[in-house]
Amino acid sequence: MIGRNYSIAATALTLLATFSTNHAFVPAHRPRPLAPRLHSTVEESTNGETATTEMPKNANVAQTESTSRDKVMTFSYDMSLEPKYEKPTYPGTGNGLSGDSGEYDIVVIGSGMGGLACGALSAKYGSRVLVLESHIKVGGSAHTFSRMHNGGKYSFEVGPSIFEGLDRPSLNPLRMIFDILEETMPVKTYKGLGYWTPSGYWRFPIGSREGFEKLLMEQCGEVDGPKAIAEWKALRERLRTLGGSTQAVALLNLRQDAGFLATTAGSLPFVLQNPDVFADLSLTFDDLSKTVDEFVTVPFLRNFIDTMCIFCGFPAKGAMTAHLLYILERFFEETAAFSVPIGGTCELGNTLQRGLEKYGGKLQLNAHVDEILIENGRAVGVRLKNGNVVKARKAVVSNATPFDTVKLMPKKEDEPKKLTNWRDQIGKLPRHGAISHLFLAIDAEGLDLSHIDDPAHLVVQDWDRSLQDSQNLCSFFIPSILDKTLCPPGKHVIHVYSSGGEPYEPWEKLTPGTEEYEAYKKERVEVLWRAVERCIPDVRDRVEFSIIGSPLAHEAFLRRDRGTYGLAWAAGTSAPQSGILGNFLPFPFPNLKTPVDGLLRCGDSCFPGIGTPSAAASGAIAANTMTHVDNHLKMLSEASKKDPMYKFLDAGIMGQVYKPLVQGFTPSPELRTDQFVSGAGVSPVDYTAMDPEVSKRVDL
Repeated sequence: MIGRNYSIAATALTLLATFSTNHAFVPAHRPRPLAPRLHSTVEESTNGETATTEMPKNANVAQTESTSRDKVMTFSYDMSLEPKYEKPTYPGTGNGLSGDSGEYDIVVIGSGMGGLACGALSAKYGSRVLVLESHIKVGGSAHTFSRMHNGGKYSFEVGPSIFEGLDRPSLNPLRMIFDILEETMPVKTYKGLGYWTPSGYWRFPIGSREGFEKLLMEQCGEVDGPKAIAEWKALRERLRTLGGSTQAVALLNLRQDAGFLATTAGSLPFVLQNPDVFADLSLTFDDLSKTVDEFVTVPFLRNFIDTMCIFCGFPAKGAMTAHLLYILERFFEETAAFSVPIGGTCELGNTLQRGLEKYGGKLQLNAHVDEILIENGRAVGVRLKNGNVVKARKAVVSNATPFDTVKLMPKKEDEPKKLTNWRDQIGKLPRHGAISHLFLAIDAEGLDLSHIDDPAHLVVQDWDRSLQDSQNLCSFFIPSILDKTLCPPGKHVIHVYSSGGEPYEPWEKLTPGTEEYEAYKKERVEVLWRAVERCIPDVRDRVEFSIIGSPLAHEAFLRRDRGTYGLAWAAGTSAPQSGILGNFLPFPFPNLKTPVDGLLRCGDSCFPGIGTPSAAASGAIAANTMTHVDNHLKMLSEASKKDPMYKFLDAGIMGQVYKPLVQGFTPSPELRTDQFVSGAGVSPVDYTAMDPEVSKRVDL
């Protein structure tokens, strides 16, 4: 949801993980015979051995039955136990049988924000790129669907809905990528986030320090109000240096090879002026609640901080400190604002697709990848569901979740042990639960919404229960308040969705369309109806039509195993396969590199994590990693001239000083093709060759 940029020193060190090649995905072989719906719940049997059961009563479900505020919930499945079966398909998602054979430099699996950003920037760098999407719509979780009703068209969001920093050049990496690609996306803005809590309604005013302090006074009272303000200032001061680094280096400066020494060199003045940033490296990736507990005691303020983190999957307990840095620095600037993309969230993907195609890249929809092809330890392409083979000269990049990617790499008897270990660890990583959705088209005749100022709202039933509990926290979004193109005049569209803590097991034993399934859907989304009723009491009487999206539908429409919200490695310890960096810092992400040469990952299971800006940034890091450092430096120099906000992207003189020392190691050996036989001295592809203004560009 919310853009996040991390400490310069911390993010730079992230790249040290580049020297470890133990990270990636794995899958199961196809074609798969049709079988009954999967019952893959894992339990411990009485003799201590792992067993499977068709009863959904296991640890995943049990933790959701009685949640508490201090509980951190994650869900785990052993992907190696999964039988071969075909997931049910839904009308409107495609059959995956399109896609032509061919040969490209880079093949990207999935057109989410990470895959599209990787593909578009790789095309700009000069590579011949193909992005393959299983769905008939581009954008991954950020897409829109429409329904006709009484001659009118109603469009609904299915994924993220709260975006900051898309209305102007900003620190949001997604906006940066739009500007680098020279693509625009019209938006309308709003200046707050509505909260419906046990104590009533209140509003977080983005872009106003005074407004936030006024809110603290109103909600905390004369005694705790001044205390809350003082604690907030103390927390900001403690994280001041780390927060300041968000304008010293950007995620787009990063790459996973030795070239990062050159591309992040522009941050050296900040490091020299703030040497204490190194002392906080561990804090950046550590559990945020440790710092919050040290400085914040007022309940209202603690609740607010938890809700600011929850869109990344965890409250403060479980979230990285880095999650809060962008908010501390950016959300209180006068120009800060939330945005509604005109035409729907799908415009995020459409904008990146235009950038991809502008530079010669290609996108194929309804083209499901069945297998990643590996020869002699190297990813050489993919096999599509229709049997066609697409070759990749340089690399294959998976934008699928790690749980979906492991299904694309069938186990081989003679495969390297590192790959086997990686597959086992990646397949068992904890994840967030699923999400339930409620889509409403309502009659707005005579509807008075003057009591709210914004389209986006959070609803909390009980502050003493876990905010990961799907029956406790939810959100609703009424984009038609600002975007009148989404529905007929006099109507509104509303997307209501739970937190990512819905257990999958009760759903997987149900068959879509049966009475039992329909009854369970209604039961689980009753809390979503009640959430909207806080704002629109007669909403059920106003409904033109409604659609319930279960975790099964979420899984099918968004191509995410078990409908998961994403990877859930709680901050505080290093995730498996986190590379060299994980040996020194509590780095909670598996590396974007893998044990297979020429195979990378991107998306919300990679650094920097969940959220459209972060997923896009992971794609940019993958694209940077696959190109010569000179291309990367030129791109940063060019971007720095697009707006004063971006000046800090340029690596400057020091980048040119480091370049001769590192260019022979870029891209790193496992990504080199025949044009990078020796590495050193290779003339990089000039990605600006298509730019008619190239002769006017002055680079260092």
